[in-house]
Amino acid sequence: MFEQSQIQEFKEAFGCIDQDRDGVIKKSDLKETYAQLGKLNVSDEELEGMLAEGKGPINFTVFLSLFGEKLNGTDPEETILAAFKLFDPNGTGFVNKDEFKRLLLTQADKFTQEEVEQAFAVAPIDVTGNIDYKSLCYIITHGDEKEES
Repeated sequence: MFEQSQIQEFKEAFGCIDQDRDGVIKKSDLKETYAQLGKLNVSDEELEGMLAEGKGPINFTVFLSLFGEKLNGTDPEETILAAFKLFDPNGTGFVNKDEFKRLLLTQADKFTQEEVEQAFAVAPIDVTGNIDYKSLCYIITHGDEKEES
């Protein structure tokens, strides 16, 4: 997701925010970081909202993932799954490739033929022409192992 130099920069940023150096960003760490930047009136609700984005303790790995989502403009996995479920009224976990292609080419922010081909190149499609959209959501949000190796 990131180049080595970017990871190093994020590591430095994480170290600046992790005020008590325990490897986890907590509300007290965020409050102190804001204070150092001159913003003293940050509410607990704002800080808790930031921490909630991590869906658990924010260690360096979670910190990187959060930035990856923000920088790449990728919606959270649950949001993408919810969108696919609209095309899967029976809850099978699959959408038909041909029907999905038709929708991508003709609806809303229309895809080009090339964009559809790029999307389908990484999509897990079974022999009957159905896309396993749960696996595709994982690939969209976490990357494709085949691309990385």
